[in-house]
This record gives sequence, structure tokens and C-alpha cells, in this order.
Amino acid sequence: MELEDQFRCLVGGYYGIASLDEYDLKLYVLKDVEEYIRDFIKTNPIDCFDYKYEAKKVLDSVSDVIKLQDALIVLHKIETPMELVLLVKSRLKELMKK
Repeated sequence: MELEDQFRCLVGGYYGIASLDEYDLKLYVLKDVEEYIRDFIKTNPIDCFDYKYEAKKVLDSVSDVIKLQDALIVLHKIETPMELVLLVKSRLKELMKK
């Protein structure tokens, strides 16, 4: 996976987690994900890449299902509570049935 795609995956995961209204501690997890994304950018700078534009593009054009799938990847990387992973999987099942 190229760096640009990894960045989009991280951002999609962020927005996937942000869409979970029933998780009370999501603000803390979102802060951790945001820090992880910032560290990723510092460690892997991409020349001629507009991070803000790409993040906006992910927010507007990527489906909720993909964002939640990305969230599972991100949650694994930052080692979050299993409760949140199960919540994401449950929401994914709901969306896939529709």
C-alpha cells in the first residue's frame, strides 16, 4: 500500500470512529487517532500531497462502510479496547444488511 493510500485509510478510520454516537469515550480515541495520523505524516512526508484536501475528499466521497472498515485497521494499530472494535463490527453488520 502506498503512503497516500495509508493516509486515506487512517483518515477514513478517524471519520468511521467519529460516526459512532453510542461510544462515550470516542473523543479520547479520536485524539489518539489524530496523534497517530500526525506521527504518520511526520515520519512519512509525501511531496506535493495536499493532506487537508485528501482528508476532505475522504470525508465527502468514501462510504460509511469503508470508513468503518478503515476504523478496524486503525483501532488495531493503536490498540484500543475490544468494546470499541465490537461496536464497529456491529455497526458494519447493520450497514451491510441495508
